[in-house]
Amino acid sequence: MASESAEVNLDYVAQRALERAKHPFRSPRADLPRVLQQDHLDYDKYREIRFRRERALWSADKLPFRIEFFHPGYLYQEPVHLYEFTLTHVQPIRYVQDFFDYGKLKIQNQIPSNTGYAGFRILYPINKTNQMDELGAFLGASYFRLLGRDQRYGQSARGLALDSGESDRPEEFPIFTDWWLGKPHSDDNELRLFAILDSVRGTGAYEFLIHPGETTACDIEAILFLRETNLVRAVDPQRLPIATLGLAPLTSMFWFGKNSERKPDDYRSEVHDSDGLLAHMGNGEVLWRPLNNPPVLRHQIFAAPGIRGFGLLQRERSFAAYQDSFNPYHLVPGVWVEPHGNWGEGNLHLVELNSGFEGLDNIVAFWDPKKKPAPLKPYRFGYTLYWGKDSDMKLSENRVVSTRMGLDLSCRDCRQIVIDFDGPKLDAIPESAPPVAIANCSPNAAILDSQATRNAYLGTWRVILKLQPAAGNVDPVDLRCTLQQGTNVVSETWTYQWSPP
Repeated sequence: MASESAEVNLDYVAQRALERAKHPFRSPRADLPRVLQQDHLDYDKYREIRFRRERALWSADKLPFRIEFFHPGYLYQEPVHLYEFTLTHVQPIRYVQDFFDYGKLKIQNQIPSNTGYAGFRILYPINKTNQMDELGAFLGASYFRLLGRDQRYGQSARGLALDSGESDRPEEFPIFTDWWLGKPHSDDNELRLFAILDSVRGTGAYEFLIHPGETTACDIEAILFLRETNLVRAVDPQRLPIATLGLAPLTSMFWFGKNSERKPDDYRSEVHDSDGLLAHMGNGEVLWRPLNNPPVLRHQIFAAPGIRGFGLLQRERSFAAYQDSFNPYHLVPGVWVEPHGNWGEGNLHLVELNSGFEGLDNIVAFWDPKKKPAPLKPYRFGYTLYWGKDSDMKLSENRVVSTRMGLDLSCRDCRQIVIDFDGPKLDAIPESAPPVAIANCSPNAAILDSQATRNAYLGTWRVILKLQPAAGNVDPVDLRCTLQQGTNVVSETWTYQWSPP
């Protein structure tokens, strides 16, 4: 395909996604040259390949955004095809071997020019006006990451999650197969991208408008098309219908933190990219759910009609809490999802997998619409992702700042749970008239005692709960707690799922 006259917009991409949805899924793996497949290109060989920074897209024009490409191969077995577009034209970005330094490898002449790339990274002067730094990367399946000012990579977002955390069927990982990159003008401070998402059970068209800043925002509009059952079965006769259609999925890592009762033998006191799920529910309630590394998979579902926002956040911002000079967990961004309009009836899902090390992303959060779209009928939704520090976004003022737990020495079978709350409303409450802790739990346990006292050392209100699981209980215990003054709720709702050892 040479340059052609076209106006690239969401409808342009959606028409291509719809046409693709009328046929069975075809994996891009089939197009990967043999020399790039994992049995030929291992980890050490793949690391030999480096992109030549001076060959970045738009660098010759000295534009505010630049694009570097990831080489296909090794783990990245599904090459993607890229296009550049302007207001009136679109043209393909073919694989060019001169974009890369292959070190000692002698494989470049064995790679066809129509192979494509594994993905791309975006450069922008996000930290200093005279320095191009990495703003984001789109690499692998439908995963992508963005950064605000003075941040380091942590959690990822995805285009779509299908059946994540379902015990009776495997998760399906849709992939971005085609990208259209909008060439910016010299004075632009935003970047527009479009993509086709493809999977066994459906396709989608996505528009991304990225606004870099202290908190980087990304406006996303999407149109999904599910495939007819016969087209799905043509690829996989055993594939079941979609149970959860995960919109705006976030993926993060939580190994251990303040609330962890079974800590590994590690010099650090905390290791995580996110420490909690925050949700603004449609009824105005604000939920904070501390994350956990459970002994087995946990899949918690919150009824969330008309949800106003949710995100996986990193509230602990002190280096002293992590003591990790190589992985600056105190600098990773939290990610907040703000729906465009009312998403309607649906549920918020939190999936927690057991992890034995920090290299595994074991946390997933997403929203699932109650009513799934019919095959080939367009399902439209939009949202904005904010990548920043929770304090920058001011998402919740009177909030939970820490959760700790351990053995209650006065009761051999009991657990002691300590929750600190902080915020302007709470600061205004005098010690002589403390708030009341309103706490409850699921029927498989009992809260024997609750008290709220002023923590003068941290300047917080501290709630101490005594939890007694039912005799012989092996199931998770659901807990909730808020601070109340008179008839007014003056804090977030702390909610937690405690797992027996």
